Amino acid sequence: MAVHLVTGGAGFIGANFLNLVVPRHPEHTFINVDKLTYAANLQSLAAIADAPNYALERVDVADADAVDALFETRQPDRVVHFAAESHVDRSILGPREFVRTNIEGTFVLLEACRRHWRGAFDSKLFHHVSTDEVYGSLGAEGSFTEETRYDPSSPYSASKAASDHLVRAWGRTYGLPYKLTNCSNNYGPLQFPEKLIPVVILNALEQKPLPIYGKGENVRDWLYVTDHCEAIWKVIEEGAVGETYNIGGHNELMNIDVVDRICHLVAEETGVDVEEVLARKVFVTDRPGHDLRYAIDASKIERELGWAPTETFETGLRKTVQWYLANDAWIRSVRTGAYREWIETNYGDR
Repeated sequence: MAVHLVTGGAGFIGANFLNLVVPRHPEHTFINVDKLTYAANLQSLAAIADAPNYALERVDVADADAVDALFETRQPDRVVHFAAESHVDRSILGPREFVRTNIEGTFVLLEACRRHWRGAFDSKLFHHVSTDEVYGSLGAEGSFTEETRYDPSSPYSASKAASDHLVRAWGRTYGLPYKLTNCSNNYGPLQFPEKLIPVVILNALEQKPLPIYGKGENVRDWLYVTDHCEAIWKVIEEGAVGETYNIGGHNELMNIDVVDRICHLVAEETGVDVEEVLARKVFVTDRPGHDLRYAIDASKIERELGWAPTETFETGLRKTVQWYLANDAWIRSVRTGAYREWIETNYGDR
């Protein structure tokens, strides 16, 4: 039985991960370590909130004293590090929080592991969850591999690149056992409505404009969030220590094509005229430094660990649209901020 500190477990990917592994692995204990900032929503974890092998700790990963106290009381065997500021647009407008959380927070966690595990690293693990954005932009051909040179373009991707380097340095210098995964663009249930897919879904449902950067020609590889979580657990359990694994969905699409597919699905699911939905597309000024194309070569994890995505973009996107249609209360609580008031009422003194 292992004790897992899962940082950022109330965010989009972290919540999906915990909802997957907590009921599946009652032999393990999972401690959700989250600062509970704007994108964290404990309603996303309602299904496991009372599970005997789950607990929540409201802790800022960049607060060294609080993290040390957490290690003293919980004595984790594994750290699964999701916690990060992740929205590129926010990083452009205000990069300081990205440096603090993504770089300083990772440093604080690594140092806590080094001190509290005291070199007795058998059965210990630091699993670092990162992004394909650290690699920069691709041309029309090729894919990112685990050996691709880092070339981040935004404050967000630069902060994640720095955190990746810290993890590897602590492994090489101090012998800290780590595994690292770099994933492509995630989508699916529970995603805060600031990223492309939930924004377009909700705007399409509410008959609002559908904003698209530039000409919509930026290409991304899309990974259904549950497939990503399955891959992370596979790496934690079976991956080699000190290795990096790229995780991709085999769904490389231009943003304009993603928007068009969402429009067709929303029209199909709601019975509205698809042309009316498509007519609300609006092209807006492109993001500064917007990378043109990402593509993941996931052959290493597929070959060595036998993982492959189970969702196509068509099946995953339909599930995502249906989830947003069926979860109006969750959406309203996020948009009105009601869930933030609930968090402060119940966790404000923690």
